[in-house]
Amino acid sequence: MLRRSGSPGRRSRQPRRFLSTAAAALLAVSLSGCSLLGGSETASGGNDKVEKAKITLGVMKAIDVAPVHLAIKEGYFRAEGLEVELKTINGGADAVPLLSTGGLDISFGNWISFFQAHAKKALDLRIVGDAYQARPGMFMVLTRPGSGIDGPKQLAGKTVAVNTRNNVNELTLRSVLEANDVKSDQVKFTEMGFPDMPAALANKSVDAASVIEPYATQAQRKTGAAVVMDSMTGPTAELPIAGYVSSAKFAQENPKTVKAFQRALKKAQAEAQADRKKVEAQLVEQLKMEEDDAKLVNLGTYPTTLEASRLQRVADLMKNYGVLTEPLDVKPLIVDEATN
Repeated sequence: MLRRSGSPGRRSRQPRRFLSTAAAALLAVSLSGCSLLGGSETASGGNDKVEKAKITLGVMKAIDVAPVHLAIKEGYFRAEGLEVELKTINGGADAVPLLSTGGLDISFGNWISFFQAHAKKALDLRIVGDAYQARPGMFMVLTRPGSGIDGPKQLAGKTVAVNTRNNVNELTLRSVLEANDVKSDQVKFTEMGFPDMPAALANKSVDAASVIEPYATQAQRKTGAAVVMDSMTGPTAELPIAGYVSSAKFAQENPKTVKAFQRALKKAQAEAQADRKKVEAQLVEQLKMEEDDAKLVNLGTYPTTLEASRLQRVADLMKNYGVLTEPLDVKPLIVDEATN
């Protein structure tokens, strides 16, 4: 359990090295007593009194949430008066009922699961943060050496593993296939967990697998898996992958709490984007990756703003492939960051 050892009244006791202009914002933070162990952080202060000082945040074992762990380690949440308790979830779909019933206050998850839940009225959601955005090398379609598959066109008539049907992994793959004149209905998709994909390739139970980082790098290094195509290029380049949402009820009843969360997250996102080594450290600590693998992983972008036009691309992709039956306007769902 992380516990704040200071309070706003102790700011004058901070070491002089924190008194530079660039670090002035950190005067509200006492960095002593910080630890990732226990996955929570105790609040003591903040710039404005929040409605709910202790919140439960859903997270996954994923590269995407490295900034959350940074925010805990560096004390950004507690500087905003928040105690953050982490609860591990398997994915966005698992978070939906917990958000609806108050089991989670805010949760990380992929946009497709969240938008689908909102459209089906399983959750009246509000978007509070953008977590991760695609870059080349993040979603790789791999095959075993000597398979004869060396590009998108050879995937026609083949079996390709994806982690979840009709989610971001499959939809981006289908989009890039069609951009390369391959009809996606010519490909047979089968559902499989990312850790199981390298073995499935090796024993020939699938012809190819759509693998995300860090599993893609590990598969290439350890099994010699060959790259067929990148699913985050062309029409899917820089596509938003995942973010943080709350229920509309929570956002309406706790506006200062949400703003505090957004400020802390924004600071941590910027830090993760600027310093790759800090992300690598979280991959080793949180995902138990080997340091050599962490150095080679293709990282995405950690956005520091919420942009409706960017997130709208996901909703439009879902509509294009029938995951949404009606268009979804993302803009009204976003909690304004303007006052942050």
